[in-house]
Amino acid sequence: MKNYLEKIKYNMTTYIKELGNSEILQLFQSIESGKMVRSQIIQLIAEKDDKNVMAISSIVELIHLASLLHDDVIDNSDTRRGKPSINATEGSKISIMLGDILYSKAFFELGKFDYELVSRISSAVIKLSIGEIADVKLSDHFNNDEVLYLDMIYNKTASLIETSTAVGAILGNKDVETFAKYGFHLGMAFQIVDDILDIVSTSEELGKPAMSDFLEGKTTIPYIRLWHWLNDDGKRYLESLHKKELSENEKSWILVSLENSGALRQAKDLARFHSKSAISLIKDYPKLVELAEKLLLRGF
Repeated sequence: MKNYLEKIKYNMTTYIKELGNSEILQLFQSIESGKMVRSQIIQLIAEKDDKNVMAISSIVELIHLASLLHDDVIDNSDTRRGKPSINATEGSKISIMLGDILYSKAFFELGKFDYELVSRISSAVIKLSIGEIADVKLSDHFNNDEVLYLDMIYNKTASLIETSTAVGAILGNKDVETFAKYGFHLGMAFQIVDDILDIVSTSEELGKPAMSDFLEGKTTIPYIRLWHWLNDDGKRYLESLHKKELSENEKSWILVSLENSGALRQAKDLARFHSKSAISLIKDYPKLVELAEKLLLRGF
């Protein structure tokens, strides 16, 4: 897998070199590539790494990187994967335009493929953008509607993972709908686990400040479940902490309340439900099971 991911990185760099702009290439190469989960998924499902699989993986990774560049501007994030973000080093305008360039190049390369692949990936990018808008709007106030939140994380996070599993199945001539369902559950669990880790992990483990989601206005599943458990005074107090730089006492109150209410446990149970649902669909593919367990059981 390591060799395959190195090929994807090389492929992506080649795409950016084709633009003929050294500044863009330098900025692109400064971005931390991360685990390239979507590429791993595509290859493991397709069970080959021919030029089509590598090209689609590279396209999906460019799309994912573009979305992160835009996301950092929206969230005013100074770090990404433990390093200074492009938003922090170059400013929001450069981050947005670099994201646009990556999207454009990805779609240029995607245009060389059959309609079904183009349609699925394009649809995922639309959902991703709709999810980003919903995330911004939900962050304007304390959101206590779990359905709205779950719909948002499906669009913003799970849809591209769902699409990665579907296109992997198309490229590998496997049952597309089964693998798409696997991707849906995997994507939902992946985001809910991230939401939990933002609360229970240290800043060093996260590569960003702990509880930064709440500071940015994101009322994730644990906070929503906690709000519904609290009495009216507790609800008002929790709402008063929304989008606020929290003191140690305020953080402690939230953590104790999350434990006492069972909200944290309930969020973990929801993540486990999606995790088990995902794994049950691909139990005959041990490498996919291993990847899913590695992604979903971290921190549990």
